[in-house]
Amino acid sequence: MSWNDFNSADDQSGFDVIPKGTLAKVRMTIKPGGHDDASQGWTGGWATRSNTTGAVYLNCEFVVLEGKYARRKIWSLIGLYSAKGPDWANIGRAFIKGILNSSRGVSNKDNSPAAQNARRINGLGDLDGVEFAARIDIEKDQNGDDKNVIKLAITPDNKEYASLMGAVSGTASAPQSNSDQPASASSASNLPSWAQ
Repeated sequence: MSWNDFNSADDQSGFDVIPKGTLAKVRMTIKPGGHDDASQGWTGGWATRSNTTGAVYLNCEFVVLEGKYARRKIWSLIGLYSAKGPDWANIGRAFIKGILNSSRGVSNKDNSPAAQNARRINGLGDLDGVEFAARIDIEKDQNGDDKNVIKLAITPDNKEYASLMGAVSGTASAPQSNSDQPASASSASNLPSWAQ
C-alpha cells in the first residue's frame, strides 16, 4: 500500500448527533483565546473576545469520557460578557456554578462554608480540564444542521449523578489552580481516563 494511494482507504463515516437529554460524564478543555481583562478577573489568556460583537466567552470542548458515546467531542461557548446586556453572562455564571457543583460533589442546596469555597476559583484556568456530569442538548448550527451542545451540568441533587460520577457526592473539595497553565501546557496526568 502506497502512502499516497487512498483508493483502498475506508469511506468516511459521519456521526449522528447524540440524543437530546443524554447524560454523560465529560471533560472540559478551554481553547485559550488570548483575551485578558484584569478588572473582570479574566487573566491567563483563557477568554476569547469576538471581533464582530465584542462578546467575551470561553471557547470549550467537551469530551464524553464513558459509555456509548465515549470519545465524542462537543463544542460550546460559555458566556462571560455581552454588550446586549447581562443575560448571557448570567447564564454563563450559572453554568460555571453548576460545573463546580458537579465536579466537586456539592449540592445546589448546600451553603456551608466548604460548599461556598468549592464554588470559588482562582482564575478561569481552574476550569480547564474539569470533569463533570452534563446533559447533552441539540441546537442548530450556522447552516441549519443539528449539533450537540452542553449548557447544563448535572449536580448531586439529580438521582443519576452518582452513577455518572461515582460516589463523590457530598464532599466539597477545595479549588485547584490551573490558571497559569494554558491547555497546551497541561500534563499527561490531566488526560481523561480513556487517553492515559
